[in-house]
Formats: sequence, structure tokens, C-alpha cells
Amino acid sequence: MKQDEQIAFFCDAMLGGLARWLRAAGYDAAFEYGIDDGELIRNAEESGRTILSCDGPLFDRNIIRNGQVPALRVPQQLGKFDALRFVMEKLHLPLRDPRCMACGGELREVPRHCVTDEAPPLAYRGCDKFWRCLRCSKLLWRGTHWQKISRRLAEFENRLTG
Repeated sequence: MKQDEQIAFFCDAMLGGLARWLRAAGYDAAFEYGIDDGELIRNAEESGRTILSCDGPLFDRNIIRNGQVPALRVPQQLGKFDALRFVMEKLHLPLRDPRCMACGGELREVPRHCVTDEAPPLAYRGCDKFWRCLRCSKLLWRGTHWQKISRRLAEFENRLTG
């Protein structure tokens, strides 16, 4: 497997929830609903991503078996949070700074005064910091939704270290 600094993932069609949680945990995780196995493998190979899949027959393909395209089989019965723990434990990955949960792009802090017209009024009044995704340009802030995600990740980190 790749070094933690460079690892990026391509989640199969059954793991969209896992992709979003990997992004929250700081990893670039692509996901495409309805993608077939051949296309998933081609995309992962071209982009240098590690495949995460629950699909047993996918792991019978030579390109996966011989390690040409790195892949990890995620047990199908796991919920998205348990799947996140499984992946992070198996690959010895630490939590990192979050990425955009919509696309997995890197987030860059934006000066508050630059988002006056774009941020919702309540978010603008209640938040001191804003971030923009460098890939999809989405504006983000740490409101109540992010606070819930942060608490869940903190619980997750305590289980990993505790």
C-alpha cells in the first residue's frame, strides 16, 4: 500500500457512506454510484487510488490479486462508521484535517470578510472561520452539522487509541 501521505481511495457503488466519512477523516475518497467493476478498476489504476469494495468477485481479478491495483475488501455487513474504523485500522491511518465531504477536495481557509455575500446570514454571524473546497468551490463552515461530525470522529479516535 502507499504511504499515508499519498493514499487516496475509490469506493465501489456500495460504499458511498464510507467515502463521505473518509473525507471527514481527511482522506480523498472518490465514489461513483452505479460504477461497474471494470470501470472502477480502470479509474483506480489511472488515478493511483486504492479500491475499497465489498464485492468478493472483484478480488478474484488478476489486476487486484497481483497487487497492480491496490484494494481492500471491506466486510459487507459493516455500517459506514464501522467500515471507517475497519479501513483506518487495517491501513494504520491517522485522522487528518477534513476534506470536502461532497467531493473529497482539499479545503483552504477563506478570510471571513470575503464570504459576506455568499455565506448564509446565520452562519456568517455565528462562525469566525470559513473554508472553500479547492476542487468544487463549495463554501464550508463549522456549524452544528460539523460539530456532530467532529464529536463522532473524536469518539472514533478514542476507540482507535484507547
